[in-house]
Amino acid sequence: MWKPNQPGNVPTSTPEPIRPTPPATGYEPAAARTPASSPAAATTGEQATIGKSLVVKGEVSGSESLFIDGKVEGAINLPGNRVTVGRNGQVAANISAREIVVLGKVRGNCQASDRVEIRSEGSLTGDVIAARISIEDGAFFKGGIDIRKPGGTDAKGGPAVVEKSEPVAAEA
Repeated sequence: MWKPNQPGNVPTSTPEPIRPTPPATGYEPAAARTPASSPAAATTGEQATIGKSLVVKGEVSGSESLFIDGKVEGAINLPGNRVTVGRNGQVAANISAREIVVLGKVRGNCQASDRVEIRSEGSLTGDVIAARISIEDGAFFKGGIDIRKPGGTDAKGGPAVVEKSEPVAAEA
């Protein structure tokens, strides 16, 4: 009879093989990746996701990164965080964030304290204010670009001021 506490009766087992994990791009929804597979998720904390079937109308603000695969109309204000518009994402909003990545369609102005990236399958119609911008071959962009230094100063050495233009109705 086998006794588990006997020194010579330790069952032998083969170790679990190490399975390679697919490389993380950092742009897939949070549900599709583990925190260890994405350095962005590990350093910035949580990432919220607006799924394909969701439609949001109004203002989105908060203190975590956002992945948009649905539709958003209004304004997105996530200072210090990343906003990623996924391949299925359709955004009709002004976006203000630290980093903006466009893989879907964006109609609105983008203001980033760090960078704006328009991927090859992405489309951005609107003005961009950022310290850095990247537009891949095949991407669509229509609008103006204003490169602001990360220090936040203008050409005269004063603080950089971002002016918002408001639509004005003509009076008769």
